[in-house]
Amino acid sequence: MELVQLLTPEGERFEHPDHPLETTPEELRGLYRDMLLTRRFDAEAVTLQRQGELGLWASLLGQEAAQIGSGRATCPDDYVFPCYREHGVAWTRGVDPLNLLGMYRGVNHGGWDPDANNFHLYTIVIGPPLLHAVGYAMGMAREGADSAVLAYFGDGASSQGDVAEAFTFATVNAAPVVFFCQNNQWAISTPTSHQTRAPIHRRSAGWGFPGIHVDGNDVLACLAVTRSALERARRGEGPTLIEAHTYRMGPHATSDEPRRYRDDSERQTWEAKDPLLRLRAHLEKHGHTDAAYFEDLAQEAEQLALRVREGVRAMPDPDPAAMFRHVYVDEHAQVSEEQREYEAFQATFVQEGPQ
Repeated sequence: MELVQLLTPEGERFEHPDHPLETTPEELRGLYRDMLLTRRFDAEAVTLQRQGELGLWASLLGQEAAQIGSGRATCPDDYVFPCYREHGVAWTRGVDPLNLLGMYRGVNHGGWDPDANNFHLYTIVIGPPLLHAVGYAMGMAREGADSAVLAYFGDGASSQGDVAEAFTFATVNAAPVVFFCQNNQWAISTPTSHQTRAPIHRRSAGWGFPGIHVDGNDVLACLAVTRSALERARRGEGPTLIEAHTYRMGPHATSDEPRRYRDDSERQTWEAKDPLLRLRAHLEKHGHTDAAYFEDLAQEAEQLALRVREGVRAMPDPDPAAMFRHVYVDEHAQVSEEQREYEAFQATFVQEGPQ
C-alpha cells in the first residue's frame, strides 16, 4: 500500500483521493503550535532528567506529527490508551504536561484522572494496553456508545503476543478501536528490519481488517487517516490498523545511548523530514503566519518550560523505600532483607546542606 502523504518535507500540500482533509489557516497554526509546545516541553523534561530531577524520560522528539495529528482526530467522548511516550497525544486530550512527570519522578503511578480527559494512564509494559483498549471498546459497543477507542503502540510492541490477541478480539467482536502504531524504526537497539519482513500495516489483512500506511512526519496525513478510521469504528465497521512511518530522533529513553547502534547519518536523513519544519514551510509559503506569530509562540514555549521546571522542583523527592512496599500482601523475608540492605547502603551517603 502506498504511503499516505498530504504534506511533503518541502511543505507542498496536495490531496489524497481516499483521505480528504479541509483545514483553515487557524487550524494549521493550531497544529504547529501543538507540535512546537510539545517539543519544547519534551526537551525540558530531558534536561530535568539529566539534572537529576527525574529518574527517567522517554522522549518523543521526531514523533510530534504522528501524535498531534492522531490526537486531534479524536472526539471528546473517544477514549485513548497510550503507552509511555504519547506526550503529544496527552496534550491534545487536555492533560497538563506537568502531570505527566510525577511517575517519571517516582512520586506517583500517574498524575491524572484517566476519566477526566478520557486518556488512560501510561503503561510501561508494551503490548498489554491494546488488550485493555479492545476490552474497553467492546464494552462501549455493548452499551451503545457513539464513540471509539484509539490505542497506541510501537514497532517493538508489534512483536508481542498481546498485540496479536488484541487484534483477534477486536476483529471477531467488530470492536470500535483504532490501533495506531508509531513505527519509529527502532525498538531500543533492534531495528524494525529484524522484527518483520513485511510492513507492519499489512499484518491486519490476516485478521480481516484494513491496514493503512501513513507518513508519520506529516501531521495533516496523520490527522486525516486517523479521523477516517475513527469514523469507521463509530459506524460499527470494526477496527483499523494505522502504521505511522516516523523516526525516533533521540534515544529510546534517557538511559539509552543510540550512537552505539545507529549511524548519525541516519538521523541526518530524517532531520530533513522534520514534521515542524515542513508545516512551518507551508505556513510561510502561503502567508498564513508572520514573524510576530513565531516570536509569540517561542515566548509561550519558554513560559511552558519554566512552569514545568518550577513544578517538578516543587514536587516531593521520592521515598526510596517505597519500592519495597506492597510487593506482597504479607511481609516477605527476602524483600525485607533487601530493604534493610538498601537502607544501610543509603545511610552511607553524607547529606549535603543544612541538617
